[in-house]
Parts: sequence; C-alpha cells; structure tokens
Amino acid sequence: MKQRERLLSHRDQLEARLGELDQKLMDPEVLGRPPELRKLGKERSEVDTLVRKLREYQAACQRIDEAESLLADETDDELRALAKADLDTYLPRVTLLEKEISDILFPADPNDAKDVIMEIRAGTGGDEAALFAGELYRMYTRYAERQGWDIEVLSTNETGIGGLKEAIVSLSGRGVYGRMKFESGVHRVQRVPETEASGRIHTSAATVAVLPEAEDVDVEIKEKDIRVDVYRSSGPGGQGVNTTDSAVRITHAPSGLVVTCQDERSQIKNKAKALKILRSRLLDMKIREQEEAMRATRRSQVSTGDRSAKIRTYNFPQSRVTDHRINFSLHRLQEILDGDLDELVDALVTAASEERMEEVESGGGQGQGPAAPQR
Repeated sequence: MKQRERLLSHRDQLEARLGELDQKLMDPEVLGRPPELRKLGKERSEVDTLVRKLREYQAACQRIDEAESLLADETDDELRALAKADLDTYLPRVTLLEKEISDILFPADPNDAKDVIMEIRAGTGGDEAALFAGELYRMYTRYAERQGWDIEVLSTNETGIGGLKEAIVSLSGRGVYGRMKFESGVHRVQRVPETEASGRIHTSAATVAVLPEAEDVDVEIKEKDIRVDVYRSSGPGGQGVNTTDSAVRITHAPSGLVVTCQDERSQIKNKAKALKILRSRLLDMKIREQEEAMRATRRSQVSTGDRSAKIRTYNFPQSRVTDHRINFSLHRLQEILDGDLDELVDALVTAASEERMEEVESGGGQGQGPAAPQR
C-alpha cells in the first residue's frame, strides 16, 4: 500500500505538467524556436508515457481491491472464480507497472551496470583476520559463480596458513556493481579460533572495497602523470617468478595512489592489471567526491562514505550474520559463506531503493540513485 500511495502521489503533478506542456507547444513563439520545440516535445512524450502508465496502474490496483473485497464477502462460487481470475491477471501487471514507473521516477545508480574491482584485505586480528579475509574471498567468488559472472584474479597476497593478507579480483557480468556495491566496508567475525584453548570468542575484521570498473571514457590517465617501477616479485608464484623484474608498481602523481601487481610472470600483463586497478580506484575517488558534495542533504541508512564503518558481523557461535545498516539478521552463516548471498543482497537493494525514492521525493537528490555504500 505504501508503494501504491508513493507512486500515485505523482499523478496529479504530472498531469498538470502535461497540460502546461500542451499549452507551450501551441504557443506561436515556441513554434518559431525549433530547439526549444524539440526539447519540450521530448519532455511531453516522456511525461505522457508516465501518466498513461500511472492511469493503468491505478485502474489495475482498483481491480485488485474489488477482487479481494469480493473474495472476502462473496460466497457464490462463480463470482469467486471471476474474482480469482482478476487477481491472476492484474497482480502480475501491477508488479510490472510498479517496476516500470519506479525506474522512470527514481532512476537507478548509473554505475549499476558496470563490472567491478573487488579488494579484500585482512584487518585487525592477525592470523585470524587473514583467515577471515580468505573466507570472504571464497564467499564472493562462489556467489559470483552462482550468478554466472566471470572472475579474474588480479592480485593476491597469501599467508602461510591458508589466509589472505589481500586479494583483488575483477567480477564481470550483468548488473555486477548494482548487486555488489553494498559489500564495501568493514566485515567483523566473532568466533573461537582453533588455537584458543580457553574457548574465548575472538573478534577480528577484514575490509572490502567494491569499485566500479572504469572504462577509458570514465577516467583519463595521462602518461606524464604516472611513474612505473619494476622489480622482482616476492612470495609464491611459480617457477621463474622471483628471477625476473616482472612485478610492477604504478604511482599516480596527481592523486598519490600507488598500485602494485606481481601475480603474472609477464611485466606487460602485470602493468595492464595495475592500470586496470588504478583506473577503477580513480573512478571510485571521483564518485566519492560527488557524494561528499551531496552528503549534507542525503540520508545515510544504507549509503555512507565512511570506509571504517562496521557494516556486518559474522557470529559463528550463533550461526548468525547481521547487517547493521538495515538491522537485518539471518541465522544460516555457513550457507552464506558458501556463497548463498541473494537474500542478504536483495534486502540491501530494497532498502537502498526505498531510500532513493524518499530522497527524490523530499528534494534531497536528483534521481541519480544512491551511491555505493560504505566507500
């Protein structure tokens, strides 16, 4: 009902705007200015489409109300069958119209269709944090596999006990950023480490950054602005990895960003991967700067620019995962760590969508959708 009221509240305003546009399009002065005429004509077409959808939506909602009322009060089998048929017809139509209208009224984040660069790093907690970072890495790659996304490992730094100090991966597919952007932030784990003899619960953390993968058109990197250093790789990596200057470090002077990559034996491949990461980090900075300019007028239930904020707790003794931004808990921790993230991600997407609608309606945003949370 709240969704219906929210959408239909725009109808009177849009119909009034449609009348204004019709008047302007008949104005002789406007008819003599082709650029203005085209602009107004385009707006008129868009508003007319939306008004038609809202009228259809309202009529479909009324049919549903009538059918539900009939089912509640009527005992005649034939009338009840007609009411059920109406529900079967109009419920799916209303769902579709709600999505179509919402997409027009409250445009999504323009970055949602982008691929992502995901960076996972061990935080406080020593070896236990590194083990947790490794579990998060496996959780996200398994989720990506379930979604049918392509996974490319750009850089890893492993510990000797099966954990990860750092992992950087590229995830490519349909709507990746729109699903994964809510994972940025500090993830906390509570459990009893295997080495803890007293059974005391320890708390450690890992950080996740999800960056929309930048294209050349998004971010320009000038050759004069970067310094490329090469050196010998360290750590595991196969035969020959430590005997040639294949590792690459790129320093971007204007931003101060430094990216290193040493996973490949080829210096050229490492440089290409490092540039890919740098470009995405620069786009991330650009988006965050835009967010900061809007922060004074934006609510932050789901979206906030504080990377240090704790967004989620994984509690092993209770088999519980809690997302603190929306106060949402699930008691099936192992399934989630195995990559079953849809219920959690869906809850965050829904919360962000509702936030975006409220912001647009209150004048706090321009309909560009929420920025990635927990940057």
